[in-house]
Amino acid sequence: MDRIDHKIMSALQRDGRRKLADLSAEVGLSPTPLARRIARLENEGVITGYGARVDQDRLGLPLNAFVFVELDQHSRDAIRTFEARLRQFDEVMECYLMTGTRDVLIRVVAADLAAFDRFLEDGLMQTPGIRAMRTSFALRTMIRRDALPEV
Repeated sequence: MDRIDHKIMSALQRDGRRKLADLSAEVGLSPTPLARRIARLENEGVITGYGARVDQDRLGLPLNAFVFVELDQHSRDAIRTFEARLRQFDEVMECYLMTGTRDVLIRVVAADLAAFDRFLEDGLMQTPGIRAMRTSFALRTMIRRDALPEV
């Protein structure tokens, strides 16, 4: 990726619905070469998709819970099986394989504590391979960025 590709990425992260003409003026390319670059970035998997950013509070999902999981086994198959199970839960927004004392960090959204409790009891606690879990609840979001920094 060159300097122009980085400018394109930065602009699209700020506003993915921009008109091609406006974007071309900002990055200094005419619309046709710009469209080709965007298509290349999509084909190479640099741009992975487009979507609307939504306010989870206004959608009735104000609760963010961070669940730290310790697994029974650390084999590749055990981790893949656990990951496949987590993909079945719409409440799971992010999941990271971690270093340190906990194996997995999961961000879960829910409408309230009762909904989170149902997710735990009916979902996560029914998932094989979990040795221990610890949950922390976010009081408020202090910083949230959707755009990656320029490299």
